[in-house]
Amino acid sequence: MTDTPPTPLARETGRYLDHLRVERGLSDNTLDAYRRDLRRYCAFMERRGVTDPAGVDDAAVRAFLASLSASTHGEDETPYAATSVARALSSVRSFHRFLAREGVVSHDPAAGVVRPRVPRALPHPLSVDDVTRILSAPDDGTITGLRDRAVLELLYGAGLRVSELTSLDVDDVDLEEGAVRVMGKGGKEREVPVGRFARDAVAAYLTRARPDLAGVRTRGALFLNTRGGRLTRQSVARLLEGYARGVGIDRRVSPHDLRHSFATHLLDGGADVRVVQELLGHASVATTQIYTLVTREHLREVYYTSHPRARRGAGKAREP
Repeated sequence: MTDTPPTPLARETGRYLDHLRVERGLSDNTLDAYRRDLRRYCAFMERRGVTDPAGVDDAAVRAFLASLSASTHGEDETPYAATSVARALSSVRSFHRFLAREGVVSHDPAAGVVRPRVPRALPHPLSVDDVTRILSAPDDGTITGLRDRAVLELLYGAGLRVSELTSLDVDDVDLEEGAVRVMGKGGKEREVPVGRFARDAVAAYLTRARPDLAGVRTRGALFLNTRGGRLTRQSVARLLEGYARGVGIDRRVSPHDLRHSFATHLLDGGADVRVVQELLGHASVATTQIYTLVTREHLREVYYTSHPRARRGAGKAREP
């Protein structure tokens, strides 16, 4: 019994993913997101009897989005969020643009499909005090504690994405200069300064912990697990959540929350938004400007709770 050959639509999605990996140099995480979206898209089209890209029209693309919006995922059958549906449309649009550019199809059926309205969610940074408590939680007397302190200090001190942190090699960190070389989204490299606390934590980890963790699988990876392999994104998320709970923070704290906090605290301290953009590795300043909204809300909160003529009930005329 032979395997069923892939449909023309499935073959073209495979070719498009190769294009993203080889020519555009997208990260594995981003490629995985495209792959998941396009796999769902192909499966939906095949159920409708559409197996060739030329047979896709705008009505079929809209039907796919409507189906995704009405479906659920996971064991708890969670509905797909508007952000997930919008991301799926973005994947489908870029796929069909590629096919039109390559001459596989004569038109782009996704070009006129309206993007779902996505509510603008503001980041929820931690306070400086909460960040300090988390970063002080690891036990410097243990090998894993030294590693975890370095991980957390570098996440917050350089505002790194967790995938950027776990991809670091020892040679990417220059402790003498106080800088880290980071490979960001789209294969874009940037250099980020590293402050004294992060520098000291990484130095202590390199001299007192990493040699004990290193093994035959280690190679150049900076942060290692107890088996000598590269620390994973999931492991970083778990250790951070554990330390946050340990110091009494009752909200879920993710590695990206430390990145949000890095950006917000810089802006609160007077940093220019374009400097923060460069530090975060954002392609557009518009992405960074969402943090200015967070600090504006903070300013309003401080104003209304602190100014004597702005407090609730202030300024009411006294009765004669």
